[in-house]
Amino acid sequence: MKKKKSLKRELIEWGVFLGIIATLFITGLHTDVIGFLQRGVLKTGLIKPSMETDMENLPDASYNLKLVNEQEEVLDFENLRGKTVFINFWATWCPPCIAEMPEIQSLYEDVQDQEDIVFALISLDEEKEKAWQFVEKKGYTFPVYRLATNLPQVYSSQSIPTTFVISPSGKIAAEHRGMASYDNDKFREFLLSL
Repeated sequence: MKKKKSLKRELIEWGVFLGIIATLFITGLHTDVIGFLQRGVLKTGLIKPSMETDMENLPDASYNLKLVNEQEEVLDFENLRGKTVFINFWATWCPPCIAEMPEIQSLYEDVQDQEDIVFALISLDEEKEKAWQFVEKKGYTFPVYRLATNLPQVYSSQSIPTTFVISPSGKIAAEHRGMASYDNDKFREFLLSL
């Protein structure tokens, strides 16, 4: 009798657990929930991007790129030559991308008054409106773009999020594949030092 009750109880518990999971996926909230959990990991500060200080041997960035913002205005990357550029490739369906967004927003707020530092968050969503709706819903103010031209090989990646920092001298000073914690003094100082 006791085994039947425990088996029945276990089946009910599994049913409730699977029901919650199914509800999250059906409603599309699974990305937010997983992103929230991953944000907790980022708060530990354990996942940080690598930053290069030896600018001599770094790969060259490519400025052969055009981006489009929500107002359909074209940003020619060539116009960013001579500036420090923070580029982040992301998508609304990517939980690690969602997890690092609050830290990127905080970093952006800290350095947005620096005229020589530019942010370009590039959405890889197939439906262009999704990214802008997501950013508006979350209250993020960093600039979001979509690709208007093919992506130069130097920025290609098999994973997202992927982040690059281009130095004013046109070198890729930082590259990180996967989520990372950008809202810290060391990374902020690195951006400002470029």
